Amino acid sequence: MNRVIFIMGVSGSGKSTIGSRLAKVLSTPFFDGDDFHPEANVTKMSNGIPLNDEDRYGWLQTLNKLAKEQLQKNSCVIVCSALKRSYRKILSEGIISNIKWVYLSGSFNQIKERINKRSNHFMSSELLQSQFDTLECPQDAIIIDISLSPEDIVEKIRNEIEVKSEFGLFGLGVIGKSLSRNLAQKGFNISIFNREVKGSEENVAIDFKNTHPELEKSQPFSNIEAFVNSLQTPRRIMLMVNAGKITDMVIDDLIPYLSNGDIIIDGGNSNYLKTKERYDYLKLKNINFIGVGVSGGEEGALKGPSIMPGGNKETYELVRPYLEGIAAKDANGLPCCTYVGEEGSGHFVKMVHNGIEYVEMQLLAEVYDIFKTKGKNPDDIANIFESWKSDVDSYLLGITIDILRKKDGNDWLLNKIVDKAGNKGTGNWTTIATAQLGAPSTLIASALFTRYTSFYKEERLYASENFGITHSELSLNSDDVLNAYQFARIMNHYQGLKLISEAGKAYNWTLNLSEIARIWTNGCIIKSDFVEELIPVLKEDDNILTNQSIISQLKALKPSINKVVVECVLSGLPVVCLSDSVNFLNAYTTSNSSANIIQAQRDYFGAHTYQRTDDPSGDFHHTDWN
Repeated sequence: MNRVIFIMGVSGSGKSTIGSRLAKVLSTPFFDGDDFHPEANVTKMSNGIPLNDEDRYGWLQTLNKLAKEQLQKNSCVIVCSALKRSYRKILSEGIISNIKWVYLSGSFNQIKERINKRSNHFMSSELLQSQFDTLECPQDAIIIDISLSPEDIVEKIRNEIEVKSEFGLFGLGVIGKSLSRNLAQKGFNISIFNREVKGSEENVAIDFKNTHPELEKSQPFSNIEAFVNSLQTPRRIMLMVNAGKITDMVIDDLIPYLSNGDIIIDGGNSNYLKTKERYDYLKLKNINFIGVGVSGGEEGALKGPSIMPGGNKETYELVRPYLEGIAAKDANGLPCCTYVGEEGSGHFVKMVHNGIEYVEMQLLAEVYDIFKTKGKNPDDIANIFESWKSDVDSYLLGITIDILRKKDGNDWLLNKIVDKAGNKGTGNWTTIATAQLGAPSTLIASALFTRYTSFYKEERLYASENFGITHSELSLNSDDVLNAYQFARIMNHYQGLKLISEAGKAYNWTLNLSEIARIWTNGCIIKSDFVEELIPVLKEDDNILTNQSIISQLKALKPSINKVVVECVLSGLPVVCLSDSVNFLNAYTTSNSSANIIQAQRDYFGAHTYQRTDDPSGDFHHTDWN
């Protein structure tokens, strides 16, 4: 991957000398940014007048254009003071993943002495103070002490850029391996780490590297200190290890070898509350922490996942090129990765993504069960689902079609799979979170508890014999079921997005639900045409049930969901999430509910008080019900 090396620092720090020497060592073109100043800027500085942001804007754009042109052909070295963060943003516009910053750092007196020795240069020592006043030291640069000799400086830079990796991935499980290959395929120089266990897990990183040609330039390690030392500073290390205690153990193992400003990225399925704790813990040690939700499974991790990062915004900018570089792309070619919000918000959004996923899977299972009860075989059901794709296409619908068609000998493989559904905890966490936040994500809880029920296989077999419930004939047609499925999916997405919105308010996270929907349009498990339709809807309101188009859809679909649920209940067929979806809307749209009797009961036995409909003040009342 071609790259632009920007040598930055105040005037007199030696940028031109170091830049030209470095370019020679690297055999790349060299450009001195001062040569591209317009005449008006040079005149102004020669007269001892500092440049302002307006003066610099066009000059910075010119250098950005130069960098882009050079990247089409090769790498290059460009010298530019780039004193402010905003200046560096202009310089890196559109090429952020191709840039390496080198900051030549020195004291005021040290640099003033150098400037006074120079001749025939428009920068005078009187302007030096204004440069130091303007300087915003970069966090994402290779920082070099200018007291070293030019030869040592150039060698140090070359060593950092050519020998040291720019990104480290810790943990080569299924997803870690795929992400490593993805990073390497995108041209990033990476170090990879996996532990070794004598006799069982040996040479994991080395063997993995040797198996895949794209990893030829990667550096494999089984020693933590060597792994950390192989990375450019600030170090960027992504953890792909099991959530929980193992993540904490790995962080503690890394800390002794890290430096101020290094960044740890947790890409596992961590609980968002633990992410907040780790963020605070590492902040005390001057180490940055980003919690990142990654969705897409093994294939997504390799070809492009949906990525949901949360943490400090400035820290995110330091890892943004890598995360956005490996992410899936949406319909407009933009990365399915965006800054979600503060602290644990990235892992929270990923958790809710998984909760929505639980429901989407359960709904397809219930629909499958309806058609199975009607006497359809898996191929028949796959064909029905195939015909639905123009109306409700999604990643999960597509893989379910593949599952239904898979044969094992003369039978369908699905018929041989034991009906016990497992889970890895995120559905549980989502259900706990929705209870803690008081958000009515009933479908997620129902999908989770249905999985729990499925695990009692032996008890279910015994109960089936004892109760003798048989399924009577269903008169439902494919359109009835399709409409009910569409209805339930709308309610599922409403509840999931509502939970995210409530968390944003509770934890003071600045969340953009439209952007969250956008990064769910590719690379993740809940990718669907419907999520894409939600992007403009969520730009108008976080509550999709205020959108007139969605209201009209639900009104049109409701007769079908009513019919499907009634027939299934009368038939003895469990449709937990389908029925929950219509029950929720019935409750949500009831202007005067039965909750008044519940509040009266609470006041009766616990003096919890209540409000009165005939008291506009909103005051609370208590009655002695005896």
